[in-house]
Amino acid sequence: MRKILVSALLLTAALYAHSAWALDSSGTPVVVTPLASRTTTASGQPITLPGKNVQVLVSTYDIAAGATLPVHRHPFPRYAYVEAGTLKVTNVETGDSNTYKTGDFIIEMISQWHQATNIGDGPVKLLVIDQVEEGAKNTELRQ
Repeated sequence: MRKILVSALLLTAALYAHSAWALDSSGTPVVVTPLASRTTTASGQPITLPGKNVQVLVSTYDIAAGATLPVHRHPFPRYAYVEAGTLKVTNVETGDSNTYKTGDFIIEMISQWHQATNIGDGPVKLLVIDQVEEGAKNTELRQ
């Protein structure tokens, strides 16, 4: 499973490194638009995969205008694509924050306490991808 995931990531990296054009099976052009290429999280940590039995979880989040998520952390890698809205994410350990808007790609910090606030006028819509050890959850709330 890990070899398949690594192969898929390498293929994705190869596609991002080249032209934005590909062809479908009929020869019709397909536009590929690279969105992100990073080796570190939002707080500068190296991105590493879980050590065994990787499970990929994909979900959507709809965060109402003005809503603030509770302080939490992720023990495994989490990636998010901002489909709509403006989200401010603050590392509560350092006080550093990043603001993400429609079209941004987020590589969340790992095992660092943080919280997010919708600072826009409308809802924030996220497409979220987690890579966890099989059966694990990727969000811990601060008690």
